[in-house]
Amino acid sequence: MKTNRKLRFQLFMQNSFFVVLFLALVFLLGFLAYQYHASRDVTQSSRNTLTEGSANILKQMDGPINITAYVVKDNDTRKYINKFVERYQRVKPDIHLSFVSPTEEPKATQDAGVKAELELVVEYKQRTEHIVPPQAFIEQDMTNLLVRLSRTNQNAIMFLDGHGERSLIGVKNHDLGDFGRHLEKKGFKLSNPDLLTEPEVPGNGSMLVVASPAVDLTEVEVNKIKLYLEKGGNLLWLIDDEINLHGLQPIAEYLGLQLTPGMVVDLSATRYGADAKVAFANQYGEHAITKNFMLRTLFPEARMVHAESSYDNGWRVSNLVEVAPNGWLETGKVDNNVSFDSKKDLPGPINVAVALERKYAEKGQRVVVVGNGNFLANTFLSNGGNLDLGLNVVNWLAGDDKLITIQPKPLKDVNIVIPSEGWSNLLAQFVFIGFSRILPVILIVIGFVIWWRRRKA
Repeated sequence: MKTNRKLRFQLFMQNSFFVVLFLALVFLLGFLAYQYHASRDVTQSSRNTLTEGSANILKQMDGPINITAYVVKDNDTRKYINKFVERYQRVKPDIHLSFVSPTEEPKATQDAGVKAELELVVEYKQRTEHIVPPQAFIEQDMTNLLVRLSRTNQNAIMFLDGHGERSLIGVKNHDLGDFGRHLEKKGFKLSNPDLLTEPEVPGNGSMLVVASPAVDLTEVEVNKIKLYLEKGGNLLWLIDDEINLHGLQPIAEYLGLQLTPGMVVDLSATRYGADAKVAFANQYGEHAITKNFMLRTLFPEARMVHAESSYDNGWRVSNLVEVAPNGWLETGKVDNNVSFDSKKDLPGPINVAVALERKYAEKGQRVVVVGNGNFLANTFLSNGGNLDLGLNVVNWLAGDDKLITIQPKPLKDVNIVIPSEGWSNLLAQFVFIGFSRILPVILIVIGFVIWWRRRKA
């Protein structure tokens, strides 16, 4: 085709118009990328995004969060901190991160109470918390810190002691020490008043915990607990013996509790290698404690608990946990030959926990009774959703309903550990070198041979 000046001009205009459109497209794409952000975490354990529990906590915090990182000017460390905090900023954009070098600003570092070489100071609504990572920042530690900052109820959790109860600071298998430490991480304080010397149960606590006493309480102590309830105090009562309440029968009558003798038997537990006396639960009542709660919990040697709403005392009752839908309440002796007797036993599901609530003066009063103390014991706390359910119960009793959520789970460790010696080490080295070096070279050689043959064909 013969070209002339007019044709060259047309080609020039077409090419120029294409270049302008291409540049405009690049500009628009850059503008959209700057204004709008989208990301997707494709890692197996979602290491780059927050768990549901952490996201829920951030959504409930209605003010800005200021994070100050006290660390020397190390680009790698600061990039790591930025990457960690960005996971929280994606959910809550008003999280502000700043850096302070302790070597350059020693006065500011000292005033902030910073003592470690790497330390974060988190501020929310004029309250501050410090976090010092042992080796690396962990989401669960940061989220626990945010829960403590957002907690509105700072009153102590009081627990009864001196009668063989499961202690919130105990280390024995049947104690609740691990649960107590989790409560302290969540911002709660613990105290154990002596009701023999105290004139009454202190009214400045958030709740009283009575965890399965083994010996009888004195009449004086029981009267003080009943007076505490009459004045609007909150109560968490764990019952392991439905027949002998060790002097607390007046409390049960005041709450309108009905305790049917017997132990829950769940033969389906044998599928998971557990004893038939371990009752599993995945059915929960409609209540703030169990809202959106879908984790499986287990209750070893559980007892049936029931209560009716009372117009006399104003209690509104909600059933919380039903266990053993295919089991029953065994009224006889529980041994290896246990079987259901339709004349004596009650078929499942069996309710083992109730929540009572009423309006007292200008505030609400809350009580939770669980026919089992083992589910929060050191031995069983980490099983299923036991810890989550326990924290939800305490948060509800403390009046921090917005903090009732599934707690963040630690991410799975995806690091590969190569054995240091023996045939296992040689095999691991062979696999690593084979996939990282030998296999790519083989593929390159095969590709070159195929290309060379086609070229000669």
